[in-house]
Amino acid sequence: MAVQKPSIPKGTRDFGQKEMARRNYIFDTIRSVFRTYGYQQIETPAMENLSTLLGKYGEEGDKLLFRILNSGDAFAGVDFSKPLPSQVCEKGLRYDLTVPFARYVVQHQNDISFPFKRYQIQPVWRADRPQKGRYREFYQCDVDVIGSRSQLNELELVQMVDAVFGKLGVRVAVKINNRKVLTGFAEIAQAPDKVVDITVAIDKLDKIGLEKVEEEMVEKGISADGITVIREILSLQGGFSEKLAAMKALFNGGSASGVVSETGLLGLQEVEELFGFIQAAGVSCPVELDLSLARGLNYYTGAIFEVKALDWEIGSICGGGRYDNLTGIFGLPGLSGVGISFGADRIYDVLDGLNLFPASLEQATTLLFAVMGADEMRYVLPLAKALRLSGVPVEIYPEPAKLRKQFEYAEKRSIPFISINGSEEIAAGTVNVKNLVSGEQKAFTIEDMEGLLQFIR
Repeated sequence: MAVQKPSIPKGTRDFGQKEMARRNYIFDTIRSVFRTYGYQQIETPAMENLSTLLGKYGEEGDKLLFRILNSGDAFAGVDFSKPLPSQVCEKGLRYDLTVPFARYVVQHQNDISFPFKRYQIQPVWRADRPQKGRYREFYQCDVDVIGSRSQLNELELVQMVDAVFGKLGVRVAVKINNRKVLTGFAEIAQAPDKVVDITVAIDKLDKIGLEKVEEEMVEKGISADGITVIREILSLQGGFSEKLAAMKALFNGGSASGVVSETGLLGLQEVEELFGFIQAAGVSCPVELDLSLARGLNYYTGAIFEVKALDWEIGSICGGGRYDNLTGIFGLPGLSGVGISFGADRIYDVLDGLNLFPASLEQATTLLFAVMGADEMRYVLPLAKALRLSGVPVEIYPEPAKLRKQFEYAEKRSIPFISINGSEEIAAGTVNVKNLVSGEQKAFTIEDMEGLLQFIR
């Protein structure tokens, strides 16, 4: 009987040494930028109580939550002819890092100082349909500040995006909108109670097109006149100043409905202030006002962001926004926050597709000591220790073997230097080192550690 080959769930992946070196390059780059803006790291559990997660992501988000069955005799006494009671499933895997962060802030409010600036780099899970660039388990790199309403915080998020992708060598564009502007859409469309339905539909514009978006709004009960108003907004062309002027006119009663939206005008005021900060700060990557940007998460209340790679076709690689009410649902009202999430897995795909990973990442070891016998192994042990103390990654081949086999090992591991020492080197107190790239070979005395270091660095 054939043994079935093991597998992993769809939408998840194993990461080998090469992949982990590349992933850590991304994480380290992002982490270094976060720290320069005063953010410090926290972590939260993989699982949260469902009461923490449900209702925070909208109806569609709730459907994508992975629920965890209670352990032990969770099914004892359950009537399977009826829907399973909530007692059977009280926990779930986190959908993102923002809601657990809000829970953390409320739970630890007496131990932290506001404004509270934190970052997290951890996996999240979504019961989504796996496809290119979309996984069921993936990492997010979140950076949030809570306890301040200043749009200087939004500016710093844009600056961090600019810095991270500048370091990674990826050309990106930042798209910005404002949730209050989207509320204004609903108000001048005379459907103020349909804000969520309109934003959920608009959020799919890039995926399904305007016609399908309008069909979805019809299904949600948006009137034909209201859809006409929204179509007019989504069809606006031009740069920031032109779009801003046109939107101010529409929200001031210039739409077909004649309705004035104070909320929409407030959103435009925030947008104008933020773009002024961005211009003054000299952000180098392109930043645009995208009126179709909706971000389908219900907790956003102000600015919303998405970041797109300009040279590789993939979905957004970063997203986030301002939220004023998130901690309030956990019993701590009045704390406004803003954050953005870097999608590490999609960033990986972009760097891989554009061949932007440094070649040096595949080189984990600098020098391999070949081993001919027990005496040679004992001879190089203190040399390896000294090099490691100097910060040089060193390996000793673990057992005597043919030199050809040890050379092949160094080649497969992309090790650039090899040291082969026998009885003559031991007697002379020297060490031979060969550069496997250039073919250059030199001998150094054991006392000339500085010369050896210069040769292999």
